[in-house]
Amino acid sequence: MATRLSKLLDPTRINLALQSTKRTAAINEVAKLLENHPDVVNHDGFYQELLARDRLDTTCLGNEIALPHARTEYVKKIVVAVGRSDSGVHFENSNQNVRLMFVLGTPKNNPTDYLILVGALCRLIKDEANRHALLTAPTPEVFIATVIELENKILGVEK
Repeated sequence: MATRLSKLLDPTRINLALQSTKRTAAINEVAKLLENHPDVVNHDGFYQELLARDRLDTTCLGNEIALPHARTEYVKKIVVAVGRSDSGVHFENSNQNVRLMFVLGTPKNNPTDYLILVGALCRLIKDEANRHALLTAPTPEVFIATVIELENKILGVEK
């Protein structure tokens, strides 16, 4: 089985109460969760590439979800951090309000796993009930358990 989102999630890298309401500040707030990640070799470089990628083209997926990401030499393996905002973050480049943000860093030399992961994430969030479950998970641990449950449902895996 290819890379599963749930395998990349860590409760310490999930913030379910973002304070920032502006796009770059919110991306920074979520990206900071990866600052001490063992697979991030240069956090500042990674963050600058995230912002550059987001300026290039919106990372909003619709349905109040965004996927700021960078393919960069500053990460050794795929890394993910999650941020959630009850009030929402305004992404002015797409004029959308975002409540759930997945910040993704992926090595330049591994586009396949990245594409598989993004595809899996899109399948996970296209269903309104799934989005609601993620937007209402009370703790990072429950958020991860919800992702596992949704992945299993999508993949047809029995508990």
